[in-house]
Amino acid sequence: MDNYLADFENNGGKSNGGKRGGGFKTVLLACLLCAIISAAVSVAVFSSLMNNISESAQNVSDNAEQQLENQEAMGLNINNTPVLNGVRDEATISVGKNVSPAVVFISNIQNMRSFGYYGWGRSFGSQEQEVVASTGSGVIYSAEGYIITNNHVVEGAERLSVTLFDGTSYLAEVIGRDERTDLAVIKIEPEAELTVATFGDSDKLVVGETAIAIGNPGGENFTNSLTQGVISGLDRSISNSDGTVLKVVQTDAAINPGNSGGALCNARGEVIGINTIKISMTGYEGMGFAIPSNDVLDICKQLIEQGKVIRPALGVGIVCNMTPQLAYYNDIATESGVVIVPTSGGAAAEAGMKDYDVIVALDDQKVESYSELQTIIFEHEIGDTVKVSVVRGQETLDFEVTLQELAN
Repeated sequence: MDNYLADFENNGGKSNGGKRGGGFKTVLLACLLCAIISAAVSVAVFSSLMNNISESAQNVSDNAEQQLENQEAMGLNINNTPVLNGVRDEATISVGKNVSPAVVFISNIQNMRSFGYYGWGRSFGSQEQEVVASTGSGVIYSAEGYIITNNHVVEGAERLSVTLFDGTSYLAEVIGRDERTDLAVIKIEPEAELTVATFGDSDKLVVGETAIAIGNPGGENFTNSLTQGVISGLDRSISNSDGTVLKVVQTDAAINPGNSGGALCNARGEVIGINTIKISMTGYEGMGFAIPSNDVLDICKQLIEQGKVIRPALGVGIVCNMTPQLAYYNDIATESGVVIVPTSGGAAAEAGMKDYDVIVALDDQKVESYSELQTIIFEHEIGDTVKVSVVRGQETLDFEVTLQELAN
């Protein structure tokens, strides 16, 4: 290259080798021409690419609008329909901001006796001291200070401390508890205006819609935690420790110890359940349960007005569910049903039922388990008369029983 430039200068701007090209100016012009052509091509390609992207984006937008129209036409609740890629992030953030102030932190304070050496001149002995036995969550039900929570959150408490979203703490009293549904109502005397939760209609829930759990998992260090998932199932049945069957909503939103009594919300910020329990056995993941809001409101209204829940009852104690083995060894003519013992002076005893009768039907509805028996009874009112079919040995007998008030 250096020799070529030297020859060019020595010959007055003429190249020695005609076969080597048209000179520096020619090369320069060619380079400029190439640059202009390249730029023009790049602009054309870029313009075409942007047009394609714009058309694709428009197609996606049109498709999304069409999907929403289809969902509306099908009667689906599009406000609660989960959408991927964060499209509904703003809704979730809004729920967190609006509902979290209505969720409280509850401390169950109990007197505990401890043993040991308590100072100079004092012997070994025991003393009582107040400790936080457990913690949980609650949802503000009314501006008067009524708060809904789980029964197991407040059970056994000597004192209850309620901490609001802003950090203000109050002592609370128990208004009423219902072990059968694991619900309780407590009350504080607020000194400022409270944020009250809005409750939705749990009968309108759809599997797959957004579910947001708000509570205090793990205690005070993780207050006001929010987790998101979907409604995984409806009308699930789970049993309490006493065998009582709860009808619950299933969700995969993370629910952990301390979430109990907290809110399960939909995408509109309505409370559609009170978180109560999760399956934590090895091999299970994402199986949490909440008491449906319609049941919660019914129970809590009774607790506030009457201090208890009034339910119908047959007046029997449950022994066990009948099995083929029990039927074989006791020569009983049924392999299913519920083995009972009438309560002394109760409705079943007055009707003529006896110990170890096996209830096999109620109003001609087949009964195979205690949960089925309970469900049918709770569909009636106190004072209703029902036909109870029982097997006694090899006989099948029918009794007319007038339902009484269930003792709490």
